[in-house]
Amino acid sequence: MPELPVSSQEFDATYALYHRAVWALAFAWRLDSSAAMDIMQETFLRYWKHANSGSEIKNPKAWLMKVARNLAEDDSKSAFRRHGTIPTELFGTIPGSSMPPDAELQRREAFQAIRSVLDELPAPDREILTMRYALDQDAPQIAEYLGIPVSAIHMRLSRARQRLAEKLSAIGVTQLP
Repeated sequence: MPELPVSSQEFDATYALYHRAVWALAFAWRLDSSAAMDIMQETFLRYWKHANSGSEIKNPKAWLMKVARNLAEDDSKSAFRRHGTIPTELFGTIPGSSMPPDAELQRREAFQAIRSVLDELPAPDREILTMRYALDQDAPQIAEYLGIPVSAIHMRLSRARQRLAEKLSAIGVTQLP
């Protein structure tokens, strides 16, 4: 039996390294953990198929992030998403570990407000904010991924942060958790 270009061990290592980043990027586009999981799984399935088709993938992370972004963007354009059929309960909350109930409630309300405001931002703003803050990528890394100059990344981040702050201020959120 011929050996595959990408062994299952290599695939597992790639998955271990990048699955969280792929999921986070998909979540930034959809704000739905189930949809993000589906997009992540489809991304890695495509990676497996592409890598074993004989095509070389020189930068797996960049390839995975590009595919995930495209899948998330396509999914966001679907009729299901456009017609607003995603209930607000899917935005979820982040459970606390040992916070007092009142502090936990305030934290949950703040996160819900942030999620609803993020949903109002254009997808490119959500994407760049997620890459910078959730994935902790610096401007040169983001610029390489998006294929644009670092100065443009700084400008986009500045404008996205400004739009986010304005929307949060408009709903009375002045302090982040």
